[in-house]
Amino acid sequence: MSTDQPRVTIHDVARRAGVSVATVSRALNDRTEVAEATRRKVRAAADDLDFRSNRLPKRRGTGALTVGILTSDTVGRISMPVLLGAENALGAGRVAVLLCDARGDSIREAHYLQILLERRVDGIVVVGEHPEPRTRLAQDLPVPVVYAYAPSTCADDLSLVADNEAAARTATEHLLALGRRRIAHITGPRGSAAADERERGMQRALAHADLQVLGQVLHGDWSQRWGRQAAAVVLAASPQVDAVFCGSDRIAAGVLDTLREHGRQVPEDVSVVGFDNWDVVAAETRPPLSTVDMQLEQLGAEAARSLVQAINGAPEHGLRRLPCRLVLRESTALFRK
Repeated sequence: MSTDQPRVTIHDVARRAGVSVATVSRALNDRTEVAEATRRKVRAAADDLDFRSNRLPKRRGTGALTVGILTSDTVGRISMPVLLGAENALGAGRVAVLLCDARGDSIREAHYLQILLERRVDGIVVVGEHPEPRTRLAQDLPVPVVYAYAPSTCADDLSLVADNEAAARTATEHLLALGRRRIAHITGPRGSAAADERERGMQRALAHADLQVLGQVLHGDWSQRWGRQAAAVVLAASPQVDAVFCGSDRIAAGVLDTLREHGRQVPEDVSVVGFDNWDVVAAETRPPLSTVDMQLEQLGAEAARSLVQAINGAPEHGLRRLPCRLVLRESTALFRK
């Protein structure tokens, strides 16, 4: 094939052989579930088209794996900790990781999926930017897939997510243990999976203490600007507020700004808890922010372990919620006169 011709893809081979892309990948990977006649047909089509995988053959017997991580997280806030956790779990020298950023674009995602299959990865971890349920990559893929942070809408897939509801309940119980009883809630967009789950956890903790959220739950975007605006609304409507549970650290940073501007001392007058434990925000606020850590590295490590288990023939299915932890800093420290 001359160098100025378009690159032959796995889809071209599938069309030539009259089979699915998944079957081509299985056949070229010598998977046992492909009939020998089909395997010969696929290899003949690949030879006719001069198709060559971009990946070197596996080193049989070494235990080495190649794993694709397909993310839509444009800033790396979610995908990088998940990637670090996955690499740590798999072990240095035992795995090659191919990271593909789809930037939230379905066409780009399909393109990268094709590349990962052509490179004959052993499995794929799909990492979402937001915890909204998403459609599965494709039907009948030749390799196992684990979804991390953003769950698949298909119950047959394994999805690992942070337990937002339980974490929000823990954060609210912390405020209650401090003696706070007039607790406001400022969070993200109404209908967002993260906002809904975190609100539900808070409401359950308050109900258990025979309390209700102060005023109305305020929904907006996940920004510091919204936190500033919403905190001003809370102070105007409910000046007796003594705690604010925020749906994100950026919202909490804005709340702290407004409380300071209105002469409210944190944590003496008002305790504030955020969500995310994003160090560039939580550790730099005035005062530093108590917040929920979603433990994304642990989530990545568990996704990697589950993927290897599936590669070895023991896949899991369904939705698993992994625990978060509450990180305490000065924004909720006990005040002693």
